[in-house]
Amino acid sequence: MLNTSVLDCRQRLFQILKTQAFFKGDFTLSSGKKSSYYLDARLVTLSAEGAFLCGKLIYALVADVRPTAVGGPTLGADPMVGAIGAVSFLEGHPVKTFIIRKEPKGHGKGRMVEGPALTAEDRIVFIDDVATTGKAFIHSLDALAPDGLKPVRCACIIDRQDGAKEALAARGVELVSLFTAADFLKD
Repeated sequence: MLNTSVLDCRQRLFQILKTQAFFKGDFTLSSGKKSSYYLDARLVTLSAEGAFLCGKLIYALVADVRPTAVGGPTLGADPMVGAIGAVSFLEGHPVKTFIIRKEPKGHGKGRMVEGPALTAEDRIVFIDDVATTGKAFIHSLDALAPDGLKPVRCACIIDRQDGAKEALAARGVELVSLFTAADFLKD
């Protein structure tokens, strides 16, 4: 059985990310910027162990703000949302979970946010796998703004330290991360 202390889970997640999701080369990021490395966290978050580790660690990372709803932009948040929901249930504090579409659904109710209804009383936390410029988080903020909703915090597995933290701070929301790009660039 996996040792599930937060410290052990953090060390294990870093090891898996470093060996399975960190690549050096020439890459173009979703922001359009060029990079000499790429972190494909979905290779880890879509595995059973990776989903568990991310769910446990992200839940622990945001527990101090007592979230009642956790979700984020598709596709990065998708595998983690269910994991965090399961962990929150096991911890005795189940949270609502949701996914924010890139654009409103073209049929049915035309929803942009999938999941239980969010309310002004909810303590919302946005999550994503990797934050670069913060574009996906800003899109999520904009999706909830018409309903007067705003997250109490944003969290990600890896902050590439390329402007996301500052972009979110300018919108009044803190970004926290389990790791930064600098952690992966150390030799």
